[in-house]
Amino acid sequence: MTGNRTFTMIKPDAVENGHIGAIMEKITAAGFKIVAMKYTQLSVRDAQAFYAVHSERPFFGELVTFMTRGPIVAAILEKSNAVEDFRALIGATNPEEAAEGTIRKLYATSIGENAVHGSDSDENAAIEGAFHFAGREVY
Repeated sequence: MTGNRTFTMIKPDAVENGHIGAIMEKITAAGFKIVAMKYTQLSVRDAQAFYAVHSERPFFGELVTFMTRGPIVAAILEKSNAVEDFRALIGATNPEEAAEGTIRKLYATSIGENAVHGSDSDENAAIEGAFHFAGREVY
């Protein structure tokens, strides 16, 4: 999964606020093909493992609590230049700094509750996609 695939999660805040459909519409309108998708909820153990890179950061506990408080939508997306294009589509982590029309500008409420996750590299896209999906779940 390099070059043309990326991983995303619609986070609990956006799910709670009813934005799944609108976010998925923006994703598909931007030319991304959904090759895997599921509605699920992270366990504490899963959230700790997924965000292990941040385990020494002061916000780690809050992040795990946030990501386990409700369901998420996990998806693998396909498009040429997927990681970079998706990062542009979702916008800056801080919704106040995100460009107009980006997912975070439209649906995030804060830096911590920023509506959606997007992989930051081809390598992490492959790792994150494999974390959430078995090979037989990706089309």
